[in-house]
Amino acid sequence: MKELFMKMDKPLFFLTLLLSAIGVIMVFSASNVASILQYKVSTYYFFEKQLLLVVLMFIFGLTFLIKFPISKYDKLKSLMVLVIIAALAFLPVYGKITNGANSWYRIGFFSVQPSEFAKSVIVLYMASYFGKNINNKNKYFFLRPIIVCAIIAGLIFLEPDLGTSAIIGATVFLMFWSIPFSKRRSDVKIFKIICVVFIVLCIFLMTMAGKILNEEQASRLIYKNPCTRYIEKTGYQVCNGMIAMNNGGLKGVGLGNSTQKYLYLPEAHTDFIFPIIVEELGAIAGIGVIILYLLILFRILKIAKAAKNLTSSLIAYGTFLIILFHILINLGGILALIPLTGVPLPLLSYGGSITINTLLLIFICLRISIESNIKKEKTKKA
Repeated sequence: MKELFMKMDKPLFFLTLLLSAIGVIMVFSASNVASILQYKVSTYYFFEKQLLLVVLMFIFGLTFLIKFPISKYDKLKSLMVLVIIAALAFLPVYGKITNGANSWYRIGFFSVQPSEFAKSVIVLYMASYFGKNINNKNKYFFLRPIIVCAIIAGLIFLEPDLGTSAIIGATVFLMFWSIPFSKRRSDVKIFKIICVVFIVLCIFLMTMAGKILNEEQASRLIYKNPCTRYIEKTGYQVCNGMIAMNNGGLKGVGLGNSTQKYLYLPEAHTDFIFPIIVEELGAIAGIGVIILYLLILFRILKIAKAAKNLTSSLIAYGTFLIILFHILINLGGILALIPLTGVPLPLLSYGGSITINTLLLIFICLRISIESNIKKEKTKKA
């Protein structure tokens, strides 16, 4: 354990630990009022669940994930895909509807969101498949993973969960774009044309949202000037988020002293945790959080570039993209720059599925850094 720890990317580990600790503290601060007034549970309810998940994931990551060779994910990729497709397909029958979307399974103490784990499955599947088949001369070989990813994204879109399906679509597209195919391959050019058609189709679907999505999901595509639509759900949420950030100023009103968490922000401990951070700790703290995210993304991107093979590089790059898109979509939504889609902030927002999935991917990246450093040591000795 000690030897592996010394070989991992320690800045990434400690940055992740720091942001996770901030997240646990802010989940408690943002949820302690709603726990009693809205959910009728203990003031520590969400805090205890989030703390437990973070601690268990760090234990699991340090005792198993950093020891598990990246090469073994290739043997698991097909099973992971089948499990996630089955989990998504059975949601209409056994799932739980929350905020107009059928995205959850209720399992005892926790709710599980398969679409969150679909992100890591797709990253591992894409990376393993193309890492093994990069020199495949069959001009249609790339269609298999694209079809698999399209099925998964389509099932998530039908929940409907526009934010997650958009993250998956963008991640698959950019991961494929980053693969170093031979420039002579005409099939890659064909795929680029397909991608352009797909993007146009997505734009068309968004403009036709009122006919495809349910009323609540379609209303989220109306996002500009939220405070002029205060009585509407999305306008109400985003406007109160802006009020929270305005209340905070530079230095904040003090940890635990938010007024907007008194049920003005219905999702204060999940999607809207960033406005609570700014309100209580100030804009300086908000900028600090963004800097922490940038540092984490930089370390993951560095791991991707130093990886010993294409599979490892693609896994790290896919992790980078998923975390980046979560940050951009969440902050863009609460600032009324893009539609509000219910995408949480990784490591900060309350949520079992998002927390587990994010830490899972980061610890896999730490394993990649270990393997890269081991290879460097062997090369120096040789």
